Amino acid sequence: MSGASGLLYAVRTIKFLLRANYSIELVASKATYQVWQAEQNIRMPADPVKQEQFWRQQADEWGGKLTCHAATNVGAGIASGSFRTLGMLVIPCSMSTVAKISAGLSSSLLERTADVHLKERRPLVIVPRETPFSLIHLRNLTTLAEAGARIVPAIPAWYHNPQTIEDLADFVVARALDQLGIDCVPLQRWQGTEPTA
Repeated sequence: MSGASGLLYAVRTIKFLLRANYSIELVASKATYQVWQAEQNIRMPADPVKQEQFWRQQADEWGGKLTCHAATNVGAGIASGSFRTLGMLVIPCSMSTVAKISAGLSSSLLERTADVHLKERRPLVIVPRETPFSLIHLRNLTTLAEAGARIVPAIPAWYHNPQTIEDLADFVVARALDQLGIDCVPLQRWQGTEPTA
């Protein structure tokens, strides 16, 4: 996760993946700490071991496997192409992170891991959380799409009759996880409509 507004998306993603017994390798960018403080008035611990407990508490989920990594630890296992994954999801993704990944920068573990997924042609899913998009944002997103990333903007739908903010977030999470072939979010999917006379 990067320092974009909408960390609820990340928390809901963690919740559903852990509930479905997936293994998560989590990297929170440095800016995530500031955004979490601003949005939730909660201090996120810097220590990766304490972060695991923190994210489990936020997601209220204790199953699965969660390993947290320091954003500065570019030597972590997930920074190598030999580390096998189903894919990588950056949710939410700031425009700063989009720009760095699209330029091939690898100054943090998040950027390096995204770069590895692109070079290994593994799924990389970007959930940008910004509006409106500037021309620079659009060009950076296009560069990522051309490199093989899947772009899933944080745009919820209403046909599933959402009742809560979590329902709206869960739609985006489900569509993002769809790009990885993961179906673990209870979501009323579009069933089509009967033609009218």
